[in-house]
Parts: sequence; structure tokens; C-alpha cells
Amino acid sequence: MFEQNLTSEPFTVTTVTSQDQITQKPLRDSVKASLKNYLAQLNGQDVNDLYELVLAEVEQPMLDMVMQYTRGNQTRAANMMGINRGTLRKKLKKYGMN
Repeated sequence: MFEQNLTSEPFTVTTVTSQDQITQKPLRDSVKASLKNYLAQLNGQDVNDLYELVLAEVEQPMLDMVMQYTRGNQTRAANMMGINRGTLRKKLKKYGMN
């Protein structure tokens, strides 16, 4: 789960350890760690669509949560995301969310 933290990093990831300790770290750290793990698993293989892969992993859940937050109001969601409503509609269609 992530939440906006207005005093420091824009987004943080909150995790609970097995000892019930709560930790927070910037979302970018989680993305970096995930990418490092993914690249290590490639074991020297080439990959051609890494940008699209990462973008899809972040974009789809973001669209889902923003659409839930705006109760399906595409105009409000597009404004919230800082994109054109037509662009939002294309992205929703891309992920089968229309």
C-alpha cells in the first residue's frame, strides 16, 4: 500500500515486518529494488521492452486506484493525473479498463 506523504518524499511504501514493525520508504526505492531483482534474474538475457514493462506495472494500478477514487469520473481522473481525457480513455482501453 502506498500513501502520499506531503512532508518529504511524494509517495511512500509502508510495510509490516514479521516482527510487526512498520517501516516506510520512498516508492522509488521499491521500484529500484524490484528492477534490480528483475535484471538479476535475466541472467545476461537481452530485454527490449523494459520501459513498457515497468510503465505497465505502475500505470495500470494507478489508473485503477484513480478511477476508484473519482468513482469513474474520467474528466476528474484526467485532471487529477494531469493528462487529457482522451489520453486517459486510450490508457483505460489499453488495459481493458473501459
